[in-house]
Amino acid sequence: MKQIEVQIMGQGYLLGCPEGGEDRLHMAVQKVDEAMCKIRDAGKTKARDRIAVLAALNLAFDLTDKPIFSGSKDVQTDQLDGLLQRLDETLRDDGQLL
Repeated sequence: MKQIEVQIMGQGYLLGCPEGGEDRLHMAVQKVDEAMCKIRDAGKTKARDRIAVLAALNLAFDLTDKPIFSGSKDVQTDQLDGLLQRLDETLRDDGQLL
């Protein structure tokens, strides 16, 4: 697994990335950065952890209308639960988001 340094909302992060997944990771980082900056720039929320959670929820909500969540509602719920669990783990482990 490669280590790639990225910037999200002006903060540097070193992320693990599987070989060949660099373009997808950069696209994901860009989407997260845009979502977080949009929330921050709206001026209602200043705390990075809250901005991250709101951005994650907005992105996950958007994905429920996309074909990536194929199959039954139970499969979709499981996939969303997995995404939210990964977000929780990242927020818990990375004190720089707080």
